[in-house]
Amino acid sequence: MPGTAFRTVDEYIASKPAAQEKLNQVRSAIRKAIPGAEETISYNIPTYKVNGRAALYFAGWSRFYSIYPASKTLLAALGEELAGAGIVKSTIRFPLSSPVPVKVIGKIAKLRMKEISERERPGPGKI
Repeated sequence: MPGTAFRTVDEYIASKPAAQEKLNQVRSAIRKAIPGAEETISYNIPTYKVNGRAALYFAGWSRFYSIYPASKTLLAALGEELAGAGIVKSTIRFPLSSPVPVKVIGKIAKLRMKEISERERPGPGKI
């Protein structure tokens, strides 16, 4: 809804009647995959933070829902599992007309969490 500032993920999902069922499934898959993540709103869309850093976002649209960001490494790791999804830069788009690939979304969330954790891990010269 243009001009609406969402305060909670519940408010966001409630504003998308055509996509509510799918968005609730996406939310559930993410929460199950990364249960310790903080659920919040950032950029006016649902956001999941790990150690204070945004790990994953999702949004609903008229014909699809999107998950962001998808690194090249993540896209390569999932390969064929993303068949049927549209990939535009770092965005994965799933059509509302198809079943929610809950397992794939769980894998996306876990891979993003791993990417965040690896960035924070001290490496040579980081101490």
